This record gives sequence, C-alpha cells and structure tokens, in this order.
Amino acid sequence: MPENQTSPAAVPAQAHPRARREPMFPDGPAPDPAGSHHERRIRSFQPRRSRVTTGQGEALRRLWPKWGLDIDGLSKIDLGELFGDPALPVVLEIGFGMGEATAQMAAADPGTGILGCDVHTPGQGNLLALAERNGLTNVRVANGDAIILLREMLAPDSLAGIRVYFPDPWPKKRHHKRRLIQPEFLALAATRLAPGALLHCATDWEPYAEQMLEVLTAAPGFENTQPDGGFAPRPDFRPLTRFEGQGLDKGHVVHDLLFRRV
Repeated sequence: MPENQTSPAAVPAQAHPRARREPMFPDGPAPDPAGSHHERRIRSFQPRRSRVTTGQGEALRRLWPKWGLDIDGLSKIDLGELFGDPALPVVLEIGFGMGEATAQMAAADPGTGILGCDVHTPGQGNLLALAERNGLTNVRVANGDAIILLREMLAPDSLAGIRVYFPDPWPKKRHHKRRLIQPEFLALAATRLAPGALLHCATDWEPYAEQMLEVLTAAPGFENTQPDGGFAPRPDFRPLTRFEGQGLDKGHVVHDLLFRRV
C-alpha cells in the first residue's frame, strides 16, 4: 500500500457522512413537512441553515414529540387538544427567530397559548429549551409554512390573535411579491381569527411598514385600533427583542401595527 494511502480500518467512524436523506432528528421537525401535498408557490420565507447546538438538539429530541408539530397540511388541528385546555385562547406567532421574545410573552401571559411557527431548526430547539427551563406549558412549536397551517389545518375563528414580528422585508423591488403581508394573506387570516382578535405586525423596514399600513387599511376584514388610522405605539406585551435593539442602534424606526378583526 502506498505510504500516502490510508487503510479503511484507520478511518474513524465519524468521518463517514450521514446519509443525505437521513433526518438529523428522526422524531423531530421534518425537513419539508408538506412535501408535495400542496401546490408550490412563491414563499415569503427563506430557510436559514445554521448549526444546531447540543442543547438545542437535545431539546428537539426530547420535547418535539410533546410540544412540536409538523405542518403537513393533511389534518385539522384541535387547538384545545394541542394545548390541553379547550378554553385556552391561542395566538399564532409567525416567525419567532430564536424564541426569546416568545418565551417572555408566554411567561407574562400564562392564560394565553402561543403557537409559534418557524422553519429555523436552531430556533425551534431554542424555544423548546426555553419553555422547559421556565416551566412554560403554554407554548407549542409548529414547523413549516404558516400559509398551509392557516389554510389547511386551523378552523375558522379559532385564533385569538396573529403576531408577525420583523418578517423578512424582501427589500428589492422584484422580491416585494414575496412579502407576507399582502391582501391574499390578510383575507385568509381574517377567516381564522375570531371576531375582535388582533393582528399585530412590527417592522423596522419603513417602506414595508408603509405597505403594511396601506394593505391593512384596505383589508375589509380589519379595522385599525388607532383612531388616527396610523401606526401604534409598541404595546407593553411585545418585548424589545435583541434584533430590534440592533436596528434601533443603527437608527432604524420600528413601526407597530395593531388591527382588529371585525
């Protein structure tokens, strides 16, 4: 054997890559839960790949079967059964990042269930770990496309609120069609929110804030909670996030929009 050739027996087991299709967490969030069950369309999110820490991975392995669900679009969700309390009002948070703000809101309002929807695996694990560490039984984590969740898996008038904090602004004009807050999304959201429920959006991207205000004002299923028809001050229940703090440090102006389902 040539001197620079390594014997197969000398190659450590960890050098062999994991099979391409073998899931990292067999009982955890699926890579593409809806698969081909539903039509492909322009999505408002872009999956971010980053390393899952040991703690996040452990939380996914242990807690996903208990507090997680994949958005496969194949069955309706009974929110009362999901949270173990038929009377618990449930708010859907679309895009929770690493989950710190979600955990803070859940701790401050244990009488409300928070169903957090995201596609970022490290964030999913982090939120589950925070929920366990802080004894938060009112948090559940959904993996996948929020549009499929709303359209296929949630009953009409079933939500006490929807929160969309700092969604991707898709700043390039040719990408504006990817923004989440569009008339089609609002029409769908209105059918899943109970009358009087709040849709709360926040962004530090001013052109997107202006678009949000325009389309929300025009949406027939919503009314602005602000008498002047403008932006709202940040409500006490929305924590100041690390991401928001970074934007403020850069001179960004954060806009909140609070609209009520009529």
